[in-house]
Amino acid sequence: MSAPFSVEGKVALVTGAARGIGWAIAHDLVRRGARVVVVDPGVSIAGENPDADSVREAVRDLGPGTLALPEDISAPGAAQAAVGLAIERFGGLDIVVNNAAVLRDGCIFKTQRSDWERVIQTNLTGAWAVLAAATPVLREAARNGRAPGRIVNVTSTAGLYGNYAQTAYAAAKAGLVGLTRAVALDMARSKVNCNAVAPFAATRVTESIQPANAAQQAYKQRALLVPADYVARLVGWLCSPGCEITGQIFGVRGREVFLFSQPRPSVRIVTAPLAELTPESLDAAIGSRVRDQLVDLTTDLESFNTEPIV
Repeated sequence: MSAPFSVEGKVALVTGAARGIGWAIAHDLVRRGARVVVVDPGVSIAGENPDADSVREAVRDLGPGTLALPEDISAPGAAQAAVGLAIERFGGLDIVVNNAAVLRDGCIFKTQRSDWERVIQTNLTGAWAVLAAATPVLREAARNGRAPGRIVNVTSTAGLYGNYAQTAYAAAKAGLVGLTRAVALDMARSKVNCNAVAPFAATRVTESIQPANAAQQAYKQRALLVPADYVARLVGWLCSPGCEITGQIFGVRGREVFLFSQPRPSVRIVTAPLAELTPESLDAAIGSRVRDQLVDLTTDLESFNTEPIV
């Protein structure tokens, strides 16, 4: 029997793994003995200019036991092809990490529909497609006595806090939180865990930050000091058979690990009967009760603008 936190012999599918956090996750899994299918078209941070050769080179750097699928995970049939490749070449599937993401910033009053759709398509729909293809395999494997699978969705604090000019990105990453919760519930009977991780690390996303003030400039400089390997270690723990946590949202910044709260009612108010329910009565009933409970418009860049521990 293998050790509870060993992934030796496990088969993983990691999207967006040709560079950055995805590559670090794939590398950590390979280092620990897993075989990995890397799904990545080799595009720019905006989702443009695919480069299959760069993906194949990244997989060669990962070493034996890895396969490259240089496809856009949001394209029709790509998720099924990725799962099929894992089964055909490695004999099964145990771990799924949805990391693929593109970024097209723009304030809501300037965002183009094409940019919105591209971000949602990759960051959210692509993740859904992978899980729609992978979860039947994970359920069947669990029925047949294989150790229950593990799923990690890479979200962002932008989806929890919001951020300036990131309507599409924040919406997609918030959607991943809802997807994580729903999949955790759907897969609970099969004991397949599903969690989300919001990473802080030096990546192309971090490099693309355009600071709006000195505080955001300081945040960017600090974030660029944090290696992606810490994210990989946390994801690797969540992918281990011995980790029984599911349905949670974690953050990781160097040696710091955060467990994020999830929306639950913080105040309950009983209003006037319908015949007496007016804006004035609602203001009297609700306004006075919730003012000290309201969440401010602090962005994630401001909330985490402290020295990381690395």
